[in-house]
Amino acid sequence: MIGWTLGEWQAAYRAGATPENLLAQLLAALPAVDPAWISRIDPAHLAERLLALRAAGDPLSLPLYGIPFAVKDNIDVAGLPTTAACPAFAYAPSADAAVVRRLVAAGAVPIGKTNLDQFATGLVGVRSPYGAVPNSFDPARISGGSSSGSASVVARGLVPVALGTDTAGSGRVPAGLNNIVGLKPTRGALSGVGVVPACRTLDCVSIMTLTVADAATIYGIAAGFDAADGLSRPAPSDQAARHLPDRPRLGVPAAPEFFGDTAAEAAWAAALDRLVGFGAILVPLDFEPFDRVAALLYDGPWVAERLAAIEPFARARPDDVHPVVREIILRADGFSAADAFNGIYRLAELKRAADALIAGVDALLVPTAPLHPSIAEVEADPIRLNSRLGKYTNFVNLLDWSALALPAGFRGDGLPFGITLIAPAWGEVALARFGLGWQAAVALSLGATGRPFMPPSAAPTPPVAPTPPVTPGDHIRLAVVGAHLSGMPLNHQLTDRQARLIETTRTAATYRLYALAGTTPPKPGLARAEEGAAIEVELWDMPLAAFGSFVAEIPPPLGIGTLELADGRRVKGFICEGTALAAAQDITRYGGWRAYLAARS
Repeated sequence: MIGWTLGEWQAAYRAGATPENLLAQLLAALPAVDPAWISRIDPAHLAERLLALRAAGDPLSLPLYGIPFAVKDNIDVAGLPTTAACPAFAYAPSADAAVVRRLVAAGAVPIGKTNLDQFATGLVGVRSPYGAVPNSFDPARISGGSSSGSASVVARGLVPVALGTDTAGSGRVPAGLNNIVGLKPTRGALSGVGVVPACRTLDCVSIMTLTVADAATIYGIAAGFDAADGLSRPAPSDQAARHLPDRPRLGVPAAPEFFGDTAAEAAWAAALDRLVGFGAILVPLDFEPFDRVAALLYDGPWVAERLAAIEPFARARPDDVHPVVREIILRADGFSAADAFNGIYRLAELKRAADALIAGVDALLVPTAPLHPSIAEVEADPIRLNSRLGKYTNFVNLLDWSALALPAGFRGDGLPFGITLIAPAWGEVALARFGLGWQAAVALSLGATGRPFMPPSAAPTPPVAPTPPVTPGDHIRLAVVGAHLSGMPLNHQLTDRQARLIETTRTAATYRLYALAGTTPPKPGLARAEEGAAIEVELWDMPLAAFGSFVAEIPPPLGIGTLELADGRRVKGFICEGTALAAAQDITRYGGWRAYLAARS
């Protein structure tokens, strides 16, 4: 179930699985220590949710029946505290946020609250007392923020959907840095009731998924006018019919800025070439007017709106606010009410010019993030690097536009690179239609799972049973991690012996994966480590009578030992002699052999 899309979860339930079984298995498989989560549902709370789900009527008529999702911890979920990544601020909500209620009414089950830059102030994912959320491909790099935890749990396939928020790029930057889809709706399209505000007039609840199709599905369920939210807006009647032309004119920065990150610059050039091949017409534009809009967000009076969101708490308990967040929001004391009105007037003038620019193209196209710094670099220079990360996101909410962040490929250093499409208000459906075709064309692996992308109609029914299949007495269960995986060069050594694939899962988060030197075909080595990660494996049942001959074909430095899986099971599997690791490349950050090969290619 790790890495399943909405369609695969739905297929599992149609095949006879139950939420009671699958969700219990999923929760048991989650790492015990994981900075992406702030809180997770306990068995009693899960039982309550499932009881309500069973009372909802015909379960399979619900579009999200039994599907787990995660919620950024500035959005209320009844039964779990809302902290906004500030323990002293925490409270116990009595009801789900409005957007959570809409997903629950469709059958979905919230399983936990995710980490964030405190009070949703930041694009880096490190401003939290619950710990920095590492990037899902390289733990030394940032995940991006503020919806860092939501991006991480989706990228690693722990849930198919997570809700975030987006005020200045918080739902797009972490999506781009983790190879997933991030949909930033039009302001007011999704209700803000039950959401701790950052800048309330700019905030949007955002959607993170592995595929564009899943993001569009969730948007269709979560969006809707809410009279209880004074900033909610009904969608125009023609929204569902909007689309980009077959050969869209996409406005791109005439002089893109990457702040010295040459790997990002090269990935952008490759993405543009691919888009031209996809039929897009690129129109260079002067983005300087958008820079002037973005400057209003942190250098203008809008910073006072961040203080307004939490002012009583921030004034009474300033020492409980993260020091970087405190420095940012207390800049509000330097602005007057007159400054706020003058800022509104200035934004109106800039928006008139910006709307004229975007009217000349079908959409804007930008790098989601122009650089990908390390956690250490951000901690050393927190405000400047944060500002640079928002170069192509900060202006969008101020201008009341919609945006869709898409995976676009991998950089030369193996890190993911994303692009973002931007359209005027209520353009998210049109952007999603284009994104569906784009994702099918590039066909990148999903998030950091290593699982291949498949169009929804082609996605296979997952091999599901209410419990993991029991190994027959005359078979042995074997975990394979590299060249023996399905479709890999040595998989025939399994199938020739009548071994059968049981499931795809992950190890416990106590292993490191290495690309071994000088092996033909290329092979990885798996080794236990104090600081490790969960690595994707396939479980195969092999007849005992054939196991000896299989082991005899395994060349050194590889061998067979006992592996611990994420759910605590122990199975036989490939291990590697430590002497071979000195000359090997550590590829743990990819989360699996497939993802590494995809990034390298």
